[in-house]
Amino acid sequence: MKKVHMLLQSNGSVGKSFVAFLLAQYKINQGQNPICIDTDPVNSTFHSYQKLNVHKLSIMEKNVIHDRHFDELMALIESSNDDAIVDNGALSFLPLSNYLLNNNVHSALKENGSELIINVMITGGQAFIDTLNNFGQLVSQFPENIKFVIWLNPYWGPIEDQGKSFEQLKVYEENKSRVSAIVKIPELNRHTFGRDLSDMLKDKLTFDEALAQSARTIITRQRLIMIQREIFGLIDIARIL
Repeated sequence: MKKVHMLLQSNGSVGKSFVAFLLAQYKINQGQNPICIDTDPVNSTFHSYQKLNVHKLSIMEKNVIHDRHFDELMALIESSNDDAIVDNGALSFLPLSNYLLNNNVHSALKENGSELIINVMITGGQAFIDTLNNFGQLVSQFPENIKFVIWLNPYWGPIEDQGKSFEQLKVYEENKSRVSAIVKIPELNRHTFGRDLSDMLKDKLTFDEALAQSARTIITRQRLIMIQREIFGLIDIARIL
């Protein structure tokens, strides 16, 4: 069954495009040819990775987001026989979420042999509470047969509250039956592994492109290989992806 991954989170700068970037490369590494779509009307980060052939969907007219433009999104998804990865910006979060709900998109996808999977980012730092609350709201809004994947991103700080991990928090305890997988993005040393990953992302390169560049030192390339293997291994465990 074709999988349609929607990346939904009301907060910006929590790693949605990074997760889309990882998912796309993972699927390509598995021999798939996912259709990648960027609906962010402001920061089209996902679209900037040329090697991933990301479709840029224009959803704004005169600074207004028109829901009907999301019909084109569904047409793109339908046109492909492969999995879909849809990145979404903070500005378009509410319009896209409402579109998915109001048009019963999950049922339309199911009838066409596709499965909707909602990917939600939880991050540490100032956005921690907001991202937790957004997860709870999404679960309450979408039907019970919709599967959720949680991505824990420690880039801005530890994902915990008063010593409790995400799995120990009330919002998870109340909704864990809806969570099909949790992917814990590894915390990287910012001076070594983290720096190398950040440089690659700034250059808008995939892992394969960066590893092919002889200008990067042998140790830099080795660290990127280690990061890729670790993250892909975590995605392997989350079989729903």
